[in-house]
Amino acid sequence: MNTNDMIAFAHLTVHYRTAQQEPNTTTALADVSLTVPQGTVCAIIGPSGCGKSTLLKAAAGLIKPDSGSVSMAGHPVDPKKDCIGFMPQNYGLLPWQTVRENIVLGRRICGLWQDGRREDEKRLMELAAKLHIDDLLGRYPRELSGGQQQRVSLARAFLLQPDILLMDEPFSALDAITREEMQDVFLTLWQEQHITTLLVTHYVEEALYLGQKIAVMGTRPGRLVRVL
Repeated sequence: MNTNDMIAFAHLTVHYRTAQQEPNTTTALADVSLTVPQGTVCAIIGPSGCGKSTLLKAAAGLIKPDSGSVSMAGHPVDPKKDCIGFMPQNYGLLPWQTVRENIVLGRRICGLWQDGRREDEKRLMELAAKLHIDDLLGRYPRELSGGQQQRVSLARAFLLQPDILLMDEPFSALDAITREEMQDVFLTLWQEQHITTLLVTHYVEEALYLGQKIAVMGTRPGRLVRVL
């Protein structure tokens, strides 16, 4: 593996156990090998059910592969030790917490946030201002539009400053105009921090616009067809 690679999948194979069909396993990923250099956005595109989300779960260390490996910066991925950001399609905001509480949640969980610490508060307010949500910090997710919720989710991811950022079709639930706006917001933030990112999408245009590297996956079992 190149020492500049942040994420590396080596001959990754993942089976899911099933109780209602024969055989009792279905192959989600089959012999997938892919490297993502430090500071790169890699867009993953392919048909529904081809294992794109499974690949993200493996990158996050949430599922154990049946064979092959996933490494981060040269060591086996470990969600307990590695700082991993995740943005799901449904934004992943906690409805009982305010916008501010949702934004700082990632850093709080990782033990990186201290209420009242000047540098933490400054970064929070600067990020909220860039995303135009600084006047929404006291609201709850139910009081926000879809685009506003997406901005909160982006703020949480970039305030965390993770080693890698995993995005599972984060903009697909938005209307076309808002989706394009959020793509530009993401690029602006990424250009400041250059976080290594895996972005799952089913929009070819989005993959071309956001990804420096594009991994094309085929139908089941999930295989890597081409890397652009």
